[in-house]
Amino acid sequence: MFTRSLIAMTLLGASAVHAQTELPFALDWKFEGPAAPYFAAVDNGYFGAYDLSVTVEAGNGSLDAIPKVATGAYPVGMADINSLIKFLDQNPGAPVIGAMMIYDKPPFAVIGRASQGISDPASLQGHILGAPPPDGAWAQFPIFAAENGLDMGLITVEPVGFPTREPMLAEGVVDAITGFSFTSYLNAARLGVPEDDLVTILMADYGVDLYGNVIIVNTEYAAENPEVISNFLAGVAEGWTAAIADPAAVIPMLIERNPAADPELEQRRLELSITDNVATEWVLENGFGIIDDARMAGALEQIATTYEFATTPDASLYFTDAYLPEGGFDLGE
Repeated sequence: MFTRSLIAMTLLGASAVHAQTELPFALDWKFEGPAAPYFAAVDNGYFGAYDLSVTVEAGNGSLDAIPKVATGAYPVGMADINSLIKFLDQNPGAPVIGAMMIYDKPPFAVIGRASQGISDPASLQGHILGAPPPDGAWAQFPIFAAENGLDMGLITVEPVGFPTREPMLAEGVVDAITGFSFTSYLNAARLGVPEDDLVTILMADYGVDLYGNVIIVNTEYAAENPEVISNFLAGVAEGWTAAIADPAAVIPMLIERNPAADPELEQRRLELSITDNVATEWVLENGFGIIDDARMAGALEQIATTYEFATTPDASLYFTDAYLPEGGFDLGE
């Protein structure tokens, strides 16, 4: 009897010591290169060191995680902050907010083929543009069009699915597509489109001064579990720091979850996201995860040029640094 009680107490103590908080994380997209830092945070024990057991779930576009987190199905996710702003304007009081900026420079892009007449924003007029309705880049296309004086009546927009987007470009069914620069460009190249025939029109280089994807949190969960959220964001930062220090080292962790992926291709995709979107000059100088208030104010003004807010936009409703260290994180570069 004594032995059984002792064993039970020992097991109970062991389980208490090793108990971890379960935290499902709704990713914005499939398990491709830019997802590797999150798996690094899992496999290298960064989350575990904070007593977090994080499961990373694939997404279906940068708008996908917003309702998942807003409904409480997931406590944390990743989504396009500009789409989050519109969602909160249309659903005031919804319990979701941005808490850590990942893409300081958004990867919103139009990828076209030079052989089909695409060279710059103006060249899209008179051509066919393939755009998935849930695509974050397509969501910002009206701003891009307005900033570049494009006549939408001269652009034939073909709604396409994510799986058919790059194949339709490769087959010449459409002349250009919207997408993330590091996703659509490399996918089209993998399908056999010569890279010198691919034209990347990065919206951020043509007047679109918005932020990109952000870690979002359910505000009700965060209010009840502030330390869990702060620790999760710290683990995310450590994962990105590891990926930046050695991209090749984190790719096997991705391939373990997506064996069909091409390691070389996904490493290149990760490196593009690091160079172009994450480790920007501003982030390296000011900190990772935080935002510039003046830039956010300008972004809200730009969104208002093509979107009619139901209420006066308020940046504090869309992003909080309450769960970040002052000055953000140091990416180690």
